[in-house]
Amino acid sequence: MLKGAIGILTAAALYAVFFVVPPAERLGEYVRIAFFHIPVAWVSVIAFFYAAYRGGRYLRTRDLKHDAASARAAVLGLIFTLLATGSGAIFSKLTWGAYWNWDPRQTTIFILLLIYGAYLTLRMTMREERARASASAVYALFSFLSVPFLVFILPRMFFSLHPSPVINGAGQLDMDRVMLAVLMLCLVDVTLIFAWLMKRRPS
Repeated sequence: MLKGAIGILTAAALYAVFFVVPPAERLGEYVRIAFFHIPVAWVSVIAFFYAAYRGGRYLRTRDLKHDAASARAAVLGLIFTLLATGSGAIFSKLTWGAYWNWDPRQTTIFILLLIYGAYLTLRMTMREERARASASAVYALFSFLSVPFLVFILPRMFFSLHPSPVINGAGQLDMDRVMLAVLMLCLVDVTLIFAWLMKRRPS
């Protein structure tokens, strides 16, 4: 049922992005990349939060199913972060002329990749199951503390070539209504894809 809903939503989202969303001022047709870039970046935050949550559940219960779910969420979070990085690099090349220029948002997402890349390295290097689960849970919890700072706070503290976020500095929605509706559709779609990927294996 979930898979069918995702199929319908994905088809509707793709149609809306390519045939309903109008070109944006200054960005033109390139704005369509944002309807992929923003949702995968959003879901990466959800995934890292869920990894921390299930890690905390493991520390409380010592049930290895929580460790498995935490690890899966962290891996998916890293994949979604890579997708956000790649789509952001394409947008950067099209609009600024270079795939990478160490813009504040590019720099912070690079740090995020290092943090969760280290998480996977930790899991691969520890052989004892219980010790690995405990160390991974603690790492996931402390790593997530950096996510809001790296994603939402630090990039706003410095000048950035990155387009203004959907919610501007005044805390108000700053997007055409049609674009906002399509973006919400895409956010729901990609969030459900993450939920489906999490359910593909026992958690």
